[in-house]
Amino acid sequence: MIVVEPGNPLDPPASALLDASQGLMRRLFNPEENHFLSHEALAKPDIRFFTARDGAETLGTAALKLCDGYGEVKSFFVTEAARGKGVGAALLRQIEDTARDEGVTILRLETADKLDAACRLYERNGFTRRGPFGAYQANGTSVFMEKTLAAPDPT
Repeated sequence: MIVVEPGNPLDPPASALLDASQGLMRRLFNPEENHFLSHEALAKPDIRFFTARDGAETLGTAALKLCDGYGEVKSFFVTEAARGKGVGAALLRQIEDTARDEGVTILRLETADKLDAACRLYERNGFTRRGPFGAYQANGTSVFMEKTLAAPDPT
């Protein structure tokens, strides 16, 4: 059973996944095309960090960065062995639920054209492509996406 819960990016299991994610980004992209946050930045007060696990095995990470007027999905990573098993969708549900709890109605993210499986996951879950936001610049590699969250059901 997949369990998604608040985590600490400095804890060894989460840190190992963040290292794997950042290593992949460094292999695939030039330094100026990488926009990941450091482990320490992911522990700051404006970040809500989550891990997904099955039993004791950590399978994925994701973070919600609270920004002015929107939330940004950051550090989204699922181990290769866990892909296609619902871990990504579970992490996205947690991000969306947390965003709603924080009063956030718009989620945005930056990913990359080479990460086609990630783009498909986001699109399946209601994200649509948009232009750059915040401090991001169009660079020919980045894909920018957004999703408007429905208000919580009051019943």
